[in-house]
Amino acid sequence: MMDALGRARALLADVTPLKRDCGTLCAAVCCRSAETEQTGMLLFPGEEELYRGREGYEIRPAGEDLLLICSGACDREERPMSCRIFPLLPVVRENGIRVVTDERARFVCPLAAQGKRALDPEFTEKVRMAGEILLEDEAQRAFLIRLTGEHDELKELRSRLGGA
Repeated sequence: MMDALGRARALLADVTPLKRDCGTLCAAVCCRSAETEQTGMLLFPGEEELYRGREGYEIRPAGEDLLLICSGACDREERPMSCRIFPLLPVVRENGIRVVTDERARFVCPLAAQGKRALDPEFTEKVRMAGEILLEDEAQRAFLIRLTGEHDELKELRSRLGGA
């Protein structure tokens, strides 16, 4: 039987933010590091085992999390969970999962500035469903709750600084 993370990853295997390759809009900026720094995607709990020791991937600590640094090109089937849900984030609320535009994506993704209305509704719904699956696992739930708190803090800060 597949664990919650495996089921959530599988659910998102064949959906993308748009019905076409959204990377053509921005030259796949989310898959590239800035020239002066290596950026990457947060790994969900347990994902590091999928990438540890594999050529083309580097895992680095990022605070209490792990960051996956890649070459900028991978097989779609190998994408980490953070890439599969980008530019959205399933946040934990009292009544379950709510899908929002990830505040961190606003600095990278042109679609994030337009919000969920610019995305394929099937993609948005599957991100929500994946979030519900992840809530079934204690480690995934704790991770999502922490990401929710970080997201809410970023949104509040952006609001106080006059952002939209």
